[in-house]
Amino acid sequence: MKTGNQSSVKEFILLGLTDDPDLKVLLFILLLSVYVFTLLGNISILLIVWCSDHLHTPMYFFLTQLSFLDLTFSSVIVPKMLSDVLADKKTISFNGCITQIYFFSALASTEFFLLAVMSFDRFVAICNPLLYTVTMSNGFCVQMVAGSYIGGFLHSLIHATCLYRLVFCGPDVMNHFACDYPVLLKLSCTDIAVNDLIRFVFAALVVMGSLLTIFTSYSYIITTILRIPSTAGKRRAAATCISHFTCVFLFYGSAFLMEIRPNSSSSEEQNKIISVIPTVVIPALNPLIYSLRNNEMKAALIKIFHQICSKH
Repeated sequence: MKTGNQSSVKEFILLGLTDDPDLKVLLFILLLSVYVFTLLGNISILLIVWCSDHLHTPMYFFLTQLSFLDLTFSSVIVPKMLSDVLADKKTISFNGCITQIYFFSALASTEFFLLAVMSFDRFVAICNPLLYTVTMSNGFCVQMVAGSYIGGFLHSLIHATCLYRLVFCGPDVMNHFACDYPVLLKLSCTDIAVNDLIRFVFAALVVMGSLLTIFTSYSYIITTILRIPSTAGKRRAAATCISHFTCVFLFYGSAFLMEIRPNSSSSEEQNKIISVIPTVVIPALNPLIYSLRNNEMKAALIKIFHQICSKH
């Protein structure tokens, strides 16, 4: 039986988002602008929380982890996209392709777990506020974040290991802007049934498991908020959850959209566009969601800006 080291394909050709020379420069500028905004937005959140003592709370600790994930998540794909947009021939080595898939999947899986952890944090804060400090101790928060990273990277390691058992005999053309797991499976000349099964089972465990945690947490949160007698109290409690819930909706929505996308060759162009959403768009949106809807973040940013100005 053939093994992965017998593959005749040593690199893959990526078709990218477009071959239109008139669109390449515009696309490069657009992608670069969004990526720079992603870097600045997420780095700003990291710096604001780090420089503001009153933001050294579990909620903002988890927010910095989300920003770090978005920062690295986008950096796994976008720099390669930028270099390929203007290139005549877009290639990636076999090992480079597996590495890209590994880190993309690992960071995405970690973000699923982290969003679930953040929902639990909001559950404790709203439903058990008197026990919040005790329950969400520094050690417990670090453990939950570490567990999210370990779970995410182990999950991705399983898929990457399974990819090495496949043989690729050609074709070597991938109609995508990055190494995409489902697209790569189609190029294999060996049976992919095991890979498909493992991918489905473990993706379901990660996505549905974390989503169940979020759904359960918000069920209790909504019930508790509805029991608050004052309208102002309801608004204050809900305000602490809106940003997180928006991020959950965008991230899980894009994940489900990618999973239910058609597999026919005629839909490949559509699939590439869908893949841009979690790869490029969402990492740029999350800093906006948390900064624009969070008065504490805006106040901290203004304070830091005033401190900088006063020193000059």
